[in-house]
Amino acid sequence: MKQVLAIYPGSFDPVTNGHLDLIERGSKLFDRLVVAVLQNLEKDPLFSVPERVEMLREVTRPWANVEVDVFDGLLVEYARRRKAQALLRGIRAISDYEYELQMAMMNRKMEPNIETVFMMPSVKYSYLSSRLVREVARLHGPLKDLVPPLVEERIRAKVT
Repeated sequence: MKQVLAIYPGSFDPVTNGHLDLIERGSKLFDRLVVAVLQNLEKDPLFSVPERVEMLREVTRPWANVEVDVFDGLLVEYARRRKAQALLRGIRAISDYEYELQMAMMNRKMEPNIETVFMMPSVKYSYLSSRLVREVARLHGPLKDLVPPLVEERIRAKVT
C-alpha cells in the first residue's frame, strides 16, 4: 500500500500553537508529514534556521510520523525530491486564501501530481501568526497560549 507523504512548508519564525495544531491534525491525515523550514534570505528572522529546526524537532516529538527538514528554492522541486504527494497549507482568513490559491495553482502548473491540501486552524488559533507573536514579544506582551513554553522561553531570551 502506498505511503502518503505530505510537506508542511513555512518559515516557522517562531513556531506557534497554530502551527502545532495543523501539524497534529496533519499527522493524522498523512502517513508521513515533513515540516519544511524555508531558508528565505530576504527576510530578517528572529531565529536562525538551525534554531527554528531545533525548536520544531523538540515540539513535534510527540508525533512519530513527523519529520523536520530545511529547504530553499521552489517548494515543488523540494516536494519532487522528497517524493511527496501533498502539500499542507493553513488558511486563516480570506486574504490567506487568495494568496494560497495562487500558489496552489502555480504549484499545480509546475507539478500536477502533487496536491495542495488546505486546512483551517482551530478557532482558538484563527488570528495567530508568527508575525504577531514577534510583535507582541518585542513589546514584552504575554505569549501564554500563543507558543509552546520552550518557544516562549527562547523568544524571551532573544528580545530581552
